[in-house]
Amino acid sequence: MKTNMKKLTTDQPAIYQIRVPGVLSKGWSDWSMKMEVNVEITDKSSPVTTLTGKLDQAALQGLLRHLYSRGIPLISVVWVD
Repeated sequence: MKTNMKKLTTDQPAIYQIRVPGVLSKGWSDWSMKMEVNVEITDKSSPVTTLTGKLDQAALQGLLRHLYSRGIPLISVVWVD
């Protein structure tokens, strides 16, 4: 049986999910290449914003640099197959 695994490359876009603590405004989707912005707020923990979208490696690094320059720490960056 063959397994179909996608190969992650530097020149093809892929879907990424980036989680950061706190609340980022919906305006981030304009700056961050039309990424979906979701904020999770629960009674028991601090809010977490999740950015999800299709980016190539250069755009991903640019977005991560932008978050860093704003002093926003990362919780996780995940490639969504």
